[in-house]
Amino acid sequence: MGYEDRAWRFTRTSAEEASLGRLNASVPVHQTGSWLRRLMGFIGPGYMVSVGYMDPGNWATDIAGGAQFGYTLLSVILLSNLMAIVLQALAARLGIATGRDLAQACRDHYPRPVSVALWLACEAAIIACDLAEVIGTAIALKLLFGIPLILGALITALDVFLILLLMRRGFRALEAFVIALLGVIFVSFGVQIALASPPLQAILGGFVPSTDIVTNPAALYIAIGIIGATVMPHNLYLHSSIVQTRAYPRTEEGKRSAIRFAVADSTIALMLALFVNAAILIMAASVFHAHGRTDVEEIEQAYELLSPLLGAGIASTLFATALLASGLNSTVTATLAGQIVMEGFLRLKLPDWARRLITRGIAIVPVIGVTALYGEQGTAKLLVLSQVVLSMQLPFAVIPLVRFVSDRSKMGQHATSGWLTSLAWGIAVLIVGLNLKLLADVLTGS
Repeated sequence: MGYEDRAWRFTRTSAEEASLGRLNASVPVHQTGSWLRRLMGFIGPGYMVSVGYMDPGNWATDIAGGAQFGYTLLSVILLSNLMAIVLQALAARLGIATGRDLAQACRDHYPRPVSVALWLACEAAIIACDLAEVIGTAIALKLLFGIPLILGALITALDVFLILLLMRRGFRALEAFVIALLGVIFVSFGVQIALASPPLQAILGGFVPSTDIVTNPAALYIAIGIIGATVMPHNLYLHSSIVQTRAYPRTEEGKRSAIRFAVADSTIALMLALFVNAAILIMAASVFHAHGRTDVEEIEQAYELLSPLLGAGIASTLFATALLASGLNSTVTATLAGQIVMEGFLRLKLPDWARRLITRGIAIVPVIGVTALYGEQGTAKLLVLSQVVLSMQLPFAVIPLVRFVSDRSKMGQHATSGWLTSLAWGIAVLIVGLNLKLLADVLTGS
């Protein structure tokens, strides 16, 4: 029987159960009561996923986009966020309906060479994400405590102890930590937007798509970086796994209800991410672009200019605090995603500390190298480039996901409807098309 025709049999081996036990059905949920009461049991995975949509990589692309093009790229943030909502909903559907995360599903469906290639693509995305976290956290440590960038990058390797501590306290503690830091980020940017007082009409106009985004190579480069920073490939793998931590009935009706609540959870959380991403770009547009500072691309530049231009000393401190919270949060979810991907594709289990040190070590090397060769300003370009790399990996996660959730032989009655399947394929085609356009511009030098 060929790979295309083989139906899945979703029963884990005893080794897989032991390996993933900490993620399986460990959080109780209410089966009765009001809709809100039942939803509260599912709140958590969506917020952990949303972390990737407001990590330090987003900051670089949003700041550069707002400073150079004003409010124009708000439409890209909105579009990418809507795409993220759809794709994360599909990832949750896959995990709940099949009992398999996306990595396991790929391993079961594709020949081993294809599965290994997909794993390598996902690892590249995780390393690119980790690169952004290293740079963002190191910059935050420098801005808040005066620690040199290279030393700060080395310090980020110690976050493995934070991961181990949270893991030992259980999955709910992990979620609570992430949500608390998200609250810090949300409040920080809420205050900064209030201080900036941006014009409402210009903001609303920015949410209307403009042809300049596609015709201007510089705008397109940042736009694809925003998409890459917003729709994170490894988040699809992560979400399809952690939604299974809820102890919902593994019946058809139980799965249908769980899908509804999981989608509501991720949608609400991603609306928070939309606010944060839009707030960063709005802040850059109203503070930097409006004052003619279209050259602002680096996070450190933004930090130094915020307080003088806004006339409030607290603005820069809030900015750096939110950046540190963002870097710490992204560390937690990237570590978990890396373990899920490795276990799912290869059935290979590494201790959390070993996995974390390997990926963080790979990410630290280019940061130190670029800083040593080109100075600290070189990290800004490296940060934006990491997000474009992320976008290039997206098709390798999105296409298998859409293919699986639309296949009734694999999903049963939980397969996506015709209109949702068409929408999902449309998103996949758009992502591939934008990536090809960017590659063509790079190759032709335009």
